[in-house]
Parts: sequence; structure tokens; C-alpha cells
Amino acid sequence: MKRIITFGTYDLLHVGHIRILERAAKLGDYLIVGVSSDELNISKKGRAPVYSTADRVEIIESIRCVDEVFVEHSLEEKGQYIKDAKADILVMGDDWAGKFDEFNDICEVVYLPRTEGISTTHYIAEISER
Repeated sequence: MKRIITFGTYDLLHVGHIRILERAAKLGDYLIVGVSSDELNISKKGRAPVYSTADRVEIIESIRCVDEVFVEHSLEEKGQYIKDAKADILVMGDDWAGKFDEFNDICEVVYLPRTEGISTTHYIAEISER
């Protein structure tokens, strides 16, 4: 069984999130998703997500191609999360290309193209302007 792992905030879930999760799932047999905690998002983006960690976990768990969800608390622990999940492939969006190559020694790293013209950051800015 080929195990796939990916990570994200999944704030304001949109079709881009769904498409990348579906494509990631097709690379293997079991998809594991790490959802960044509120605290991790505040530290890396300077703002809290719109939805709480618990809500975002519940939302991602409801997506049919997702087999398992956990909360990511630390960027520094990403390698350990990959090992704990016994992941064969780490999947990330291509906007992160090259940034996770350090994990090629423990799994294959694949960068998938993001959905053109769709961005949570853009949506949040647009909503704020309204």
C-alpha cells in the first residue's frame, strides 16, 4: 500500500484544495493530511485562520479522498510527521517547489500544480475589501 502525506492550512476551503487533494490521493492508496494548527498559522502567516483547527480538521475529514487527518503543530517536525505516517510520498503545491526536497531521503517528494487563479489569500483579501 502506497501512503501519501500532504500538509496545509485549508482555511476557507475551495475547489483548489479539493483538486490538489484528489490528485494527491491518486498517487497512492491512502491519503494522510496534516492540518496546520491555529498557533502554527499565526506564527507563519501572522494571522489566525478564519476557521478553528477543530473545524478545519472536521472539514478535511469529510472529503471522500482523505483517509486520515492529524494536526500539524510545528514546521520543524515535518520530517517526523512523515516518518510517523510511514509515508511513501510527500505531496505539496508547486508554489513550494524545492522547499521540501530535504525529505527526499525519507520519501519521494512531489510538487503538484495548483489550480490556476485560485488562492485563499486572494479570497480573504477580496472578502475583507467588501
